[in-house]
Amino acid sequence: MAQLTDTKARNITPDTKPLAAGGVSGLYLFPSATRGKGKWIFRFISPATGKRRDMGLGTYPEVGIAAARKAGLEARMVIQQGTDPLEARRAEEAERRARWEMPTFEKAARKVHAEIKDGFRNAKHADQWLNTLETYIFPVLGARLVNELKASDFAEALKPIWLSKPETASRVRQRCDTVMKWCAAQDFIVASPVGVVGKLLAKQPGKRERVTHHPAVPWRDLPSLALRLFSNDRPSAGKLMLELLILTATRSGEVRGMQWDEIDFKGATWTIPASRMKAKQFHRVPLPSRAIEILKRQRKMVDEECPLVFPSRRNTPLSDMTLTKLLRDAEVSSDTLGRVATAHGFRSAFRDWASENGYPRDLAERALAHTIRNSTEAAYHRTDLLEQRRKMMEDWARLLLSESVTEYRERRKLAI
Repeated sequence: MAQLTDTKARNITPDTKPLAAGGVSGLYLFPSATRGKGKWIFRFISPATGKRRDMGLGTYPEVGIAAARKAGLEARMVIQQGTDPLEARRAEEAERRARWEMPTFEKAARKVHAEIKDGFRNAKHADQWLNTLETYIFPVLGARLVNELKASDFAEALKPIWLSKPETASRVRQRCDTVMKWCAAQDFIVASPVGVVGKLLAKQPGKRERVTHHPAVPWRDLPSLALRLFSNDRPSAGKLMLELLILTATRSGEVRGMQWDEIDFKGATWTIPASRMKAKQFHRVPLPSRAIEILKRQRKMVDEECPLVFPSRRNTPLSDMTLTKLLRDAEVSSDTLGRVATAHGFRSAFRDWASENGYPRDLAERALAHTIRNSTEAAYHRTDLLEQRRKMMEDWARLLLSESVTEYRERRKLAI
């Protein structure tokens, strides 16, 4: 069969019979109502139904002869694989429409969350990212298409918490902005409108005005608190864990995840790996004698095959609520009126105690594993001052075990 040329195609008239393209079985150029114009049709027998079908491949001259032949060959290869090319194209178009269909804000947010959640430090933070949107934004804007949303819409959604919960509001706004910037990158919208939301709402209090510290027990009250909480001859694992947390001035997550291979009983040192530290740097904790007693007692109570020092019944870390419940049930009040002390607040009590009793700032900060923000200063810190911190932590333990602050002060005078 002779190949179809551009000369023949340009001369096609409405009364011309369909012209075979040549080179591809079943490909024809059907004339249209205008001279020199036509429509490409690929005729084939469907492998699915066994019936003849016509598949449009575009119009001539917009789709040239070479392009039409290429499309016809691709369709013929699909048939050889046992698939109907017309149905395959329809499925592809449906998938493309679904992919590029204008999403609602909720749909876009969940898509963004799915893409970024692996980058969060832990699963809790990943969940919080989405939970705040579910709480404050989805009920108001979740069903709206993203191309319909304006800055005023986000301002209205954030208004109820803008002043009452400024920290939360700022985080939610940032997350909304992340979602809308993703939408802009996907060409659903031109740009995120969230950046100017602050111009439509009242000025939030400054960070210094809204800082809320963890409720903490004043350090002078710790001896009586320790006597009340830890004097039982058979304290629970939760109470032992709380006492160890106070003795070491560590974070609750660090104590709850403590493992036996991190403890050096002979050297009285607990080495917390970088993976479990907030600053992602390993931290050594000098263990006072009372802490060693607690660990030896706990060693007898825990299954030897369990790596955790304070495991739950399922051999998983105890919940953070274990410590919170202990303090709540014991009605341990903080220095803030109407607030119950938190486990984290004991770090604050330790810091106040160290400052008010003349311990060097450097020792106290290293005991708390605080990051040195000044890069120049940090460059000169090559040691963690473990042995220097050891005496300070023993003094801290004596405070907890003393019957009164007066007795403790007398001991301090003798030590000095």
